[in-house]
Amino acid sequence: MVGSRTIIRTADICDEYPNARVCELQFRDFSDREDFHGKAVTFGTYEDNKGLREILCKGGSGKILVVDGRGSMRRALCGGNIANLAFEHDWSGLIFNSAIRDSHEFVQLDFGVKAIGVTSMRPRTDGIGIEGGELVMGGILIRPGEYIYADRDAVIVLPKPVHE
Repeated sequence: MVGSRTIIRTADICDEYPNARVCELQFRDFSDREDFHGKAVTFGTYEDNKGLREILCKGGSGKILVVDGRGSMRRALCGGNIANLAFEHDWSGLIFNSAIRDSHEFVQLDFGVKAIGVTSMRPRTDGIGIEGGELVMGGILIRPGEYIYADRDAVIVLPKPVHE
């Protein structure tokens, strides 16, 4: 327990629910919170983050934005301004199969941010991203509305929440 928040460990869930899908990507943690969970909101793109701000401004209480940037490390899909926007709109976390930038600005944010790495190059803004589709990341399928649990060990996906 951290403060009034209970920590939910992915290993414990996997022990109890062997149907949990474990993402094979090795994410790094960038914010103050390493453990978080919520309903998946999906966004598929490649080196382009146009549309992320609009999604985040809809509000994210109990939600995690999962962004499949197809593993590109050439351009960052999120910087400190977008991370702050997500924090201000009460998102539980952000997960990027891509790079972020301005990682020093994430350190004090009390919500989850995972990415596969960092770079300094800004994203394109051509508007090629698609919200709400199924994503295949790290060997697993992630559907909008499914439930994500994340901690320092893994990111796992289940059809619905399994914690109390």
